Amino acid sequence: MTNSLNVAVIGAGVAGLTTARELLRENHRVTVFEKSGQIGGTWVYDNRVEVDDCLHLNPNRTVVHSSIYKSLRTNLPRQLMGFSDFSLEEKTYGDPRLFPGHEEVLKFLKDFANEFGVGEVIRFNSEVVRVESRGGEFVVEWKTTEGGLVEEDFDAVVVCNGHHTEPRVADDVPGIEEWSRKQLHSHNYRIPEPYRDQIVVVIGSGASAFDISREIASTAKEVHLSSRSSDVKVTRLDGYENIWQHMMIKRVFNDRTIEFQDGDSIVADAILHCTGYKFHFPFLRTNNMLHVDDNCVGPLYKHVFLPQLAPGVVFRLIELQAKWVAHALSKKILLPSKDETLADVYKFYQEMDENGIPKRRTHSLSFQFEYVDWLADQVGLHVEDRLKKIIKKLFENWMARPKGYRDAWVS
Repeated sequence: MTNSLNVAVIGAGVAGLTTARELLRENHRVTVFEKSGQIGGTWVYDNRVEVDDCLHLNPNRTVVHSSIYKSLRTNLPRQLMGFSDFSLEEKTYGDPRLFPGHEEVLKFLKDFANEFGVGEVIRFNSEVVRVESRGGEFVVEWKTTEGGLVEEDFDAVVVCNGHHTEPRVADDVPGIEEWSRKQLHSHNYRIPEPYRDQIVVVIGSGASAFDISREIASTAKEVHLSSRSSDVKVTRLDGYENIWQHMMIKRVFNDRTIEFQDGDSIVADAILHCTGYKFHFPFLRTNNMLHVDDNCVGPLYKHVFLPQLAPGVVFRLIELQAKWVAHALSKKILLPSKDETLADVYKFYQEMDENGIPKRRTHSLSFQFEYVDWLADQVGLHVEDRLKKIIKKLFENWMARPKGYRDAWVS
């Protein structure tokens, strides 16, 4: 019988709830620290926004954790938003759409926590401010609602604080520091009304840029999308009278002029950065054993364990990682030595470099089926081929009809 460890989990979003459940199943003693008053993490809609200039974030600002906007729907179908033994595909909470709104996902997570007793081990309104290795254990210090600080020792700590809170901005665009008009990150976007009759430039080509630009177009005078891709053709988007696609911004001028690398220029009212987020762990004290460089967090063995401190698909991927952590802590799985894990990490980095993959894509695992299968094999599970086919089909549908890929889905 394995020893029961005292384990801290930071965050009660999808990853934190899943990890807590797997640790409880292994009979570990679990404490989940959640800085807000409810579970759900990024799936909790918050109409508040941060007031800081997105290019000069004040580290002492009041941080709004969630980045979802009011109209947000999942960009993954229900089949990919559940767990092996608790599926969203078979449940509905008022929004039966294949790509439901954020409220449906939050209700699902609350149901999950209730079903597996995870809520009983969560300390709400407890913000972790320090995690430090000390004498073979980990000290966790957190802030109480009264403003006091409390610390406690744990055998292990699992960090599940999310990565959609700290904005990553296009601050390398010449002149953007001097831009005198409205400028914000999608982290602070909620509704399109503030952009009524304005000319808006949206930087980015991911899911948030796609959705938000279309929504803003319902009220804005013009919307101009700027992408880093060299394959972009300057064109007005099909089905829209007021959305144009451009190449990357060449320069921003203080008189509101924005010049694109394709030669076009416009006079704009606002710039919206839909440029992703930074991995951010301000509470970790690892004595330089862990680094974040251009969103490459490392060295992490298989994207999870820090070699020096390791023990002697979408939601399903999170579940597999959580099971792997729980089994490793229970010593049902023995991790390689420190030298072997570091060698594995650096081999992965070398392969990325040889294939021309930028650092910021280090932990982009959506289509890494080999990694998913490896994790599943480690914990004795199998990821159905059906789910892999759905992921591939999702990408194909998005490429073929990006405007309506959610509602045009055919099983």
